[in-house]
Amino acid sequence: RDAAKRDVVLDLPLDQIGDFPNHPFKVRQDEAMMEMMESVQLHGVLVPGLVRQLADGSYQMVSGHRRKLASRLAGLDTLPCIVRDLTDDEAVIIMVDSNLQRDRVLPSEKAFAYKMKLDAMRRQQGERTDLTSAPVGQKFDGKTSRELLAIESPDSHSQIQRYIRLTNLIPEILDMVDDGRIAFRPAVELSYLAEKEQRILYDAMGHAD
Repeated sequence: RDAAKRDVVLDLPLDQIGDFPNHPFKVRQDEAMMEMMESVQLHGVLVPGLVRQLADGSYQMVSGHRRKLASRLAGLDTLPCIVRDLTDDEAVIIMVDSNLQRDRVLPSEKAFAYKMKLDAMRRQQGERTDLTSAPVGQKFDGKTSRELLAIESPDSHSQIQRYIRLTNLIPEILDMVDDGRIAFRPAVELSYLAEKEQRILYDAMGHAD
């Protein structure tokens, strides 16, 4: 059983690696991606991606979406990957944590990433128990999932709450937040409006022209 959980590194065909479902982090073909592609052409992929194998035998990317695209752009057919046995919630948490280390993370990316990780942590606390059969949440001085998330994240508990509020914005307004056309705090306030009200407001702004 322990042997089955050990990490294995394999060169996997790119076509066999699917993207993480609802991956909140955008993979852009920008200047940074072109630099990564050139590095891959010269030196190969120095840090393996992280995948898990699904029941149908295919693989799902957990960490390494940018390396996968850079490899494809560089003309490679395979990507070195660590294959790890992960549950759905374990995969979500690792995916979010690894991507939050990027130099630049958009507000929308943090918003959906924090929500995904918080939901995963809540499911874990509800399902897992320690040796005394008490819920895992009780082992951390009664801290809530939100508080535990803040301990493990670069943002405070209240800031994480604000980011998650952004997931209630319509996509058009959320794009404006990412572009810097709407500031973060006003965007949080707008998230309390109903969808219909947000669309009326968006139309009234003339689509930010």
